[in-house]
Formats: sequence, structure tokens, C-alpha cells
Amino acid sequence: MPGQRKVGLFPGSLREQGISRRLSNALIELAPKSLDIEMFAIGELPLYNADLEDAAPQAWLDMRKKLLGVDAVLFVTPEHNRSIPAALKNAIDVGSRPYGKNSWAGKPGAIVSFSTGAMGGFGVNHHLRQCLVFVDVPTMQQPEAYLGNAGDLIDDGGVLANEGSKAFLRQFMASFADWISLTAPRG
Repeated sequence: MPGQRKVGLFPGSLREQGISRRLSNALIELAPKSLDIEMFAIGELPLYNADLEDAAPQAWLDMRKKLLGVDAVLFVTPEHNRSIPAALKNAIDVGSRPYGKNSWAGKPGAIVSFSTGAMGGFGVNHHLRQCLVFVDVPTMQQPEAYLGNAGDLIDDGGVLANEGSKAFLRQFMASFADWISLTAPRG
């Protein structure tokens, strides 16, 4: 579709049928047609180790190349111990290296955080924002998406439990599309 923006979506959990994956799929369905969203698989990335850069693992090279090909990034993540899940932090590290070749730079971003408790992933949302500042991802400030009691939000088939949540997430994705239009580098 002409004018479409490519978005890389990063689910924070590695579980195939976990909330991250189901919620990510729901967001793809709710997104405006102006966004072409592709989910990134991050579970097979070897842990970042600068000693390996001279003969970087192929998985690192593939992710960096794929990341360079997107216009924006979206993170859909649970909170692990009040912070960023290890696999997601590793993906950020892999994409930001080697020094001077940051694949994230300048790509507009947004975060949807969640928890099965009431806090909605507040801790992960703000820790992730700190990392994204450093890797030069201008992150959408409003609306914020903290989804509490996420186990009740989406069923095992990926269907959102209520129309209010669906309407909020549809508006969030529309706002993200607007954010991309305002902040993405012109190519």
C-alpha cells in the first residue's frame, strides 16, 4: 500500500501463546491500514557480548539488517521483576551495537506494557523508556498504555475481553501512526 510505514513489533515475552503474543496480534488487527507491522522474533538471539563482534553471530546481523528496514518500532511487553524482560533488553543491546552503528537510531517508538496485577507494567514501561532515550528512539508520550489485570484482558484465542479495551487500543494505534508521521525520518 503506498504511504505505508513499516513497523517492527517486539513482544517482550518469548512464550508462543503468552499474553505478549496474543496482545501483539490484536494490536496488529486494530492498527490503521497505514501501518505494515511485522513481529520480530528475539528468543534465538545470542546474548550480546562485544568480544563476538569481529565474527558476529548471524542472528545478530539478521536482526540489525531487518531493524534497519523498518520505519518505527512498537514494544508489547510484560514486566519481569519490575523491569525489562531479559530477551527484550538483549535485543535492544544487539541492535545498538557495534558502537557507532545503532540500528534503532531515529525510529519512532511506542510501548504497550502490561501485568497480570493492577500496576499495568509501570516499571517496565519507564525502564524501557530510559533505554530507548539512549538508543535514540523518540518514544510516544501520549497516550500511555499500561494494561493491568492483563490475564483477564485477552482470551486464549486472542480476543479482547471488552469493547472499552478494544476502543482504547485502536485509538492508541491510531495515535502511534500519527506519531510516526510526525517523527519518522523522511526517506
